[in-house]
Amino acid sequence: MKDIRKVLLIVNMHKRDVGNVVNSIESYFHKNNIETFFYGLNGKSVPPEINGFDLAFSLGGDGTVLFSARLLAPFGIPILPVNLGDFGFIAEVAKDEWKVAFEKYWGGLLGVGEHLMLDLTVIRGGEQIAEFTGLNDCVVCSSGISKIVRLHLSLADTELGEYRADGIIVSTPTGSTAYSAAAGGPILDPEMEAMIINPICPFTLSNRPIVVPGEEKVYIKIKSLQRTEVILTIDGQSAFPLFPKDCIQVKRAEKKACIIRSDKRNFYEVLRSKLHWSGGPDA
Repeated sequence: MKDIRKVLLIVNMHKRDVGNVVNSIESYFHKNNIETFFYGLNGKSVPPEINGFDLAFSLGGDGTVLFSARLLAPFGIPILPVNLGDFGFIAEVAKDEWKVAFEKYWGGLLGVGEHLMLDLTVIRGGEQIAEFTGLNDCVVCSSGISKIVRLHLSLADTELGEYRADGIIVSTPTGSTAYSAAAGGPILDPEMEAMIINPICPFTLSNRPIVVPGEEKVYIKIKSLQRTEVILTIDGQSAFPLFPKDCIQVKRAEKKACIIRSDKRNFYEVLRSKLHWSGGPDA
């Protein structure tokens, strides 16, 4: 048995039936002499202090998992993602499966997947002015009505050239099923070591998504004479305004998100189910 004494519950307070699920979990842990600490996500909540947790439950949807990963990855705390929403690519455990999934993990029967995360640094005038971490993706795009932005893209040793597009997505394999997929990008196994560079509606049709090794560094420079304001978004949850000549460095984070795997269904079964790969009229 794993030594689990202290569990953090990260809870999306907007989900249906959340109170009953939390009460059930807290009651179960109380009977097993395991401490629980409740943290409710409700608007712009102040992140909780991370102190000695052995495990965290993410109770919500994929957005709750993204928040949990950014918070907990630096500490190597495993996350059990319980889906209280409608979709759930990352949050694979259904709300009526949490007890079975936890007990299997507790008994050493469920493994933990390590998911690559992104470290982002905004450089302005030669100085680092902001740093972010993301599990899904970062996006550089117009901050207002959809307009083309002009960006220069390079890797550590290679110039990729200038892009005129609605924006650029740099995605992890975990995020390959999110915005990048909607923008025509490839879907990768979430535990791969790679990044996807995906232009959004590029003006030049020859610009296509590319997959680069996880150890690469990607540099996105904001060109001068933009016709719109430009922003950087991280996981669709955080935003930062950018100015002409700013440079965003994107690289693999030192720490990975530790997400407990479900044995009910694997990633490809989730894809087939969620994306309706049935071959029928709904496909």
